[in-house]
Amino acid sequence: MYASWLSHSSPRNPAMSTPLRSRVIHAYKELLFLGRDYPHPEGFPWFRRKLKSAFQKNAHLTDEHEIKQALLRADFVKKEIEALYYLRKYRSVQKRYDQL
Repeated sequence: MYASWLSHSSPRNPAMSTPLRSRVIHAYKELLFLGRDYPHPEGFPWFRRKLKSAFQKNAHLTDEHEIKQALLRADFVKKEIEALYYLRKYRSVQKRYDQL
């Protein structure tokens, strides 16, 4: 079977519907991708630990509304990180042109 492993795996939270589960996994992967360049002295390993602990704190959620609220919070954090990167890029460009 091509996807026989799918039939043997079960979600850790059986109360979570499949679309919500895929949205949570997608949010985690997006944030993990954004964290590659996070400006912290310890860098990506620190970001990955913090992200993992934040998602694990919400692993107990079973109510669909609470899960959606957590996804909205994850989306907010994603936008904040993107804004941080854009600001850092803007400051870098501004500093280069101010030196001329």
